[in-house]
Amino acid sequence: MRGLSPGQIVLLVALGAVLILTGVWAVSVWSASSGVEMGKHGWIALGLGTFFSLLVGCGLMALMFFSSRSGHDDAADPFRHRERRDP
Repeated sequence: MRGLSPGQIVLLVALGAVLILTGVWAVSVWSASSGVEMGKHGWIALGLGTFFSLLVGCGLMALMFFSSRSGHDDAADPFRHRERRDP
């Protein structure tokens, strides 16, 4: 197995630092809102927003998958050479 290049190591360290900082920030923001209660309508809005975000995301991923499988994206790639089919 090949080792990691110095550029890959720097990239992994930078991405790991961003992940850790994001986690620390998320925990600090979550903890800062202690004592504030969210009502029934807030929970409903949170649930509906999550559901519809996932629905739209999954729908767009499915459309992208079916579009790439059907060959509609091949014509948009000017660098791909079209295979010749002899009758």
